[in-house]
Amino acid sequence: MKNSIKIVHWVPRILCILAILFIAMFSLDSFDPKLTLGQQLLGFLMHNIPTLILIAILIVSWKWEIIGGILFILIGVGMSPFIFMHNYAMNHSIGMSLIVILTINFPFIIVGSLFIISHLLKRKKLKTVQAEL
Repeated sequence: MKNSIKIVHWVPRILCILAILFIAMFSLDSFDPKLTLGQQLLGFLMHNIPTLILIAILIVSWKWEIIGGILFILIGVGMSPFIFMHNYAMNHSIGMSLIVILTINFPFIIVGSLFIISHLLKRKKLKTVQAEL
């Protein structure tokens, strides 16, 4: 039981960091040799706003797993229609748009669920330890 709690504690954190790095990778398209350095840096900063928000939620999740888990699920589910509509307008393919949602949003729904599971397992273990005393 102790090892499973450790695994469920670290898996959402690691997955979240990897998912945030994946999202941050999209900001690299803001660098274009045709633009000035200031325009490139401004574009890079603008592209990284979602990444900064996700990092802030990860920091909250690290301390308060239940709140962070709920926030990640809300972000994953709440942004799905916007991302779907944006991608559908670009490629006019429902299948491709759904794949994009699964690639971008689904990891955060999984991470949020794992943070909540971790919180519940720790709370259950705490109640068990208190009952033994």
